[in-house]
Amino acid sequence: MKNIYYILSIVTISLILACSNTTKSQETSVAVENNTVTEKETAEGWIQLFNGKNLEGWEVKINGFASGENAFNTFRVKNNSLVVSYENYDHFKDYFGHIFYKNSYSNYRLRLDYRFVGEQCKGGEGWATKNSGVMIHSQSPESMEKDQEFPVSIEVQLLGGIEKPWKRPTANLCTPGTHVNINDKLVTTHCISSSSETYYGEEWVNLEIEVHNDSIIKHYINSKEVFSYTNPVIGGQYNTLKNKKGEKLKEGYISLQSESHPIEFRNIELLILQ
Repeated sequence: MKNIYYILSIVTISLILACSNTTKSQETSVAVENNTVTEKETAEGWIQLFNGKNLEGWEVKINGFASGENAFNTFRVKNNSLVVSYENYDHFKDYFGHIFYKNSYSNYRLRLDYRFVGEQCKGGEGWATKNSGVMIHSQSPESMEKDQEFPVSIEVQLLGGIEKPWKRPTANLCTPGTHVNINDKLVTTHCISSSSETYYGEEWVNLEIEVHNDSIIKHYINSKEVFSYTNPVIGGQYNTLKNKKGEKLKEGYISLQSESHPIEFRNIELLILQ
């Protein structure tokens, strides 16, 4: 009988240790997965723009406020994600905002994961439901006017599905203060849909943007190319840089958008292309 108790005790302890090791392994896997570049990726040249801990290296610009003022604590870090939150808003009004990374880039690949969560802020526009964006080739936050809703930039528009079967592709193109060429023709339409699938839930979606100076720009969703265009120039609706109309956009800042619907970003990584 004592031998049986002894054997059962050994088995019980072994199971507890195994479960503990499994949990630790899972925790380590998550830590490596989110906001961490692997050794192989580091060797390739990938860098993290967001450290998962704070907003170091980023600057906020919200319509109606000075650059650097994170009004209502809109942009924050939660659970290792860069979060756009409206918890402190009574009403959205027109507080369109952006958070800019500190450096300007020209030739690069940018990749990140994003997901829409929760409910839209009261007062947000109907079109802004599950709507956000990643701005590239953007003017700096310091150069924006205090009462300026959107920076002159190229917007990789992010949309989420609202109700099936209504399709709502993501990684679309919007052009605040800019124009591009598609199939060698100048396009002045403000927003154009991509060929991506629609994502209706709160799942993480992987976005990648490939930028080649003022030449070609490509959008990818979950590793699949869904949009491409060329020759970005300054001009058109929302252009506040009137004296630069017609100039080619060869470089600029990267920013993430707040348009009234909560959204989370993680694994924001960049590779400079030669």
